[in-house]
Amino acid sequence: MPIVINLDVMMARRKISAGELAERVGITPANLSILKNNKAKAVRFSTLEALCKALDCQPADLLEYVPEDGTQ
Repeated sequence: MPIVINLDVMMARRKISAGELAERVGITPANLSILKNNKAKAVRFSTLEALCKALDCQPADLLEYVPEDGTQ
């Protein structure tokens, strides 16, 4: 999938655990893991907003477009 979620990078920068972030955002640790491991097929704007608020970042800090053929 050409959209990559860099959640683990932001979590490391903010020094926050998955359990703590899941609690702050209001999602289950299992759903956070799906996002973190790039297994999600979609993300709600409300979840993206809560992640940005909890991590004090912008959506572009979490989402990255990487073309499947490797070109940009």
